[in-house]
Amino acid sequence: MSALNMRFATAADCAALQQLILEHGPNDWNYLPADGVDLTLQQLAAGTVQGLLAEQEGRLLGIMLFAVSDRYPAYRPADVAADRAGFLIEAVVSRDCAGLGLGSRLLLAVCDALRAQGCGWICADRHQQNTGSAGMMRKAGFAELGSYDDPAHRWSGSRQTTVCGRRL
Repeated sequence: MSALNMRFATAADCAALQQLILEHGPNDWNYLPADGVDLTLQQLAAGTVQGLLAEQEGRLLGIMLFAVSDRYPAYRPADVAADRAGFLIEAVVSRDCAGLGLGSRLLLAVCDALRAQGCGWICADRHQQNTGSAGMMRKAGFAELGSYDDPAHRWSGSRQTTVCGRRL
């Protein structure tokens, strides 16, 4: 089997990314409205959102979409400026690769990319009970920072969102 290739996503990748996200992303824990996915991919094409993808033998296996953004300022360390904070917008790995560590490898690559851009902090959110996402974030050095009721975005289980973060 050939080596895994990780690279920054480009506007030319948007159609394939949308297919991967909408085919492999939806589950009881993820909030993935089609219009929100479309908007994020438009922002990727415009350069205001970044993406790191993993592919092997021309097959797209995973994507992390992220931005320099202070989404949860209350959790950002005081010594990190707002314009030096990153946010993980979306993380989707092909079901064929679930549990193989690809998500945490991609997330660590996102951390490296943001660090190279001068960021000192990244945060992400997930459904409180999403054990797969929790494990991926933990393996990438993220800590749980807090949870809140989020019935507008979480329709199953506890209906809470957990915010996680780490220094870069």
